[in-house]
Amino acid sequence: MTPQDSLVALMITVSAADSSIRTAELLAIEQVVNQLPVFAGFDTDRIKVISQTVFDLLEVEDGLDAIFGLLREALPPRLNETAYALACDVAASDGKLMQSELRLLEEIRHELNIDRLHAAAIERGARARFMHA
Repeated sequence: MTPQDSLVALMITVSAADSSIRTAELLAIEQVVNQLPVFAGFDTDRIKVISQTVFDLLEVEDGLDAIFGLLREALPPRLNETAYALACDVAASDGKLMQSELRLLEEIRHELNIDRLHAAAIERGARARFMHA
């Protein structure tokens, strides 16, 4: 798994957290992959394979731990805040945060060792970007 693969896997995991992958979340993931410099050179055809891997892992006991293990192996620490920001953006993209998404974000924050103050700033930015009129 590449760092880019792990970022996509994390976004898919957040999208699936509430047992329903919404169109707004998929569009947010697609937009991120197409626009952010961290995804330069990324083969978008990999999204389908990565998604299936995430879905398969989420079906088994300790699947989330396995996803976090893949994330720890593939993601350089300098991209931890980027990963958390992308996770927050996907969670906020449909305009509502479910309890399951909030719990998952808390776990991600812990797994990525994101300082609480930095996390609050990232979360506020996501909320502001996806605010509805």
